Amino acid sequence: MTEEDRYLKLRRKMIRQQIADRGVRDPRVLEAMLRVPRHLFVPEEIRYRAYDDCPLPIGEGQTISQPYMVAWMTELLELRGTERVLEIGTGSGYQAAVLCELAGEVYSIELHPRLAREAEGRLRALGYANFSIRAGDGTLGWPEKAPFDGIMVTAGSPSVPQPLLEQLAEGGRLVIPVGSTGMQMLTLVRRKENRFLTTEEGSCIFVPLVGKHGWKRDARY
Repeated sequence: MTEEDRYLKLRRKMIRQQIADRGVRDPRVLEAMLRVPRHLFVPEEIRYRAYDDCPLPIGEGQTISQPYMVAWMTELLELRGTERVLEIGTGSGYQAAVLCELAGEVYSIELHPRLAREAEGRLRALGYANFSIRAGDGTLGWPEKAPFDGIMVTAGSPSVPQPLLEQLAEGGRLVIPVGSTGMQMLTLVRRKENRFLTTEEGSCIFVPLVGKHGWKRDARY
């Protein structure tokens, strides 16, 4: 068995045991998770843990999210293939890769310039072309590319940033962890006739969303 065959076997096991068995049913999401080589998005020294059922450190105090959380949040966006999606918190680029498999255009913002550069290089090397990444304050969104059919925030915020609500298209969906730094509620916001309908989907724990409309960089978390 080659190394790639071994990783493919681990991905199939991850999808079956960690994702499908926990209730993620969208076949497009499951297929995307199978196609994206998660082990290439974690530091080489912990690559052997790439398919573990947990988040993993990627540097700068950030993490690559637990596989199930990636699948769950992606499923909540209900992507069909033509959407323009904004991701806040690029990290290693793994979630962006999954979104590139499922959406028409992906725009991703990362606070840490080094992570942004490395993620872009990874995605380009894997052949993705339907994305743009920039470094900056994700809580401000990407107004010149708005509106977005889907917005995903991969860090915990004390509230839903107003700029992201303003940049959500009519009929669009925004998924964001909202709460304290120790625990958040995964929140789904849908925009319908200029009203924002909010539902709480379940508890989660993410690193803090730092920015003008999130946590302050020097705050005591």
